Amino acid sequence: MANSAQAKKRARQAEQSRQLNASQRSAMRTSLKKLDAAITAGDKEQATVAFQAAVPHLDKMARKGIIHKNSAARSKSRLNNAVRAL
Repeated sequence: MANSAQAKKRARQAEQSRQLNASQRSAMRTSLKKLDAAITAGDKEQATVAFQAAVPHLDKMARKGIIHKNSAARSKSRLNNAVRAL
């Protein structure tokens, strides 16, 4: 357990950051699941809308360092190819 005031504050900050990151990561995963469901169903219109909603989530997570920027780029590329293949 943290002994100094500085260590206690850093522990509080780390917990707040962890919770915020977890919430944002969950929102990103939810948007990706909606997109995956639309692709699986073969609904191009719904998949296009879901893709346009998922891309900003991926970009934001990459910008904040929650996921790696190359991981976001790779995901966007693969998802775009899947949507265009419908």
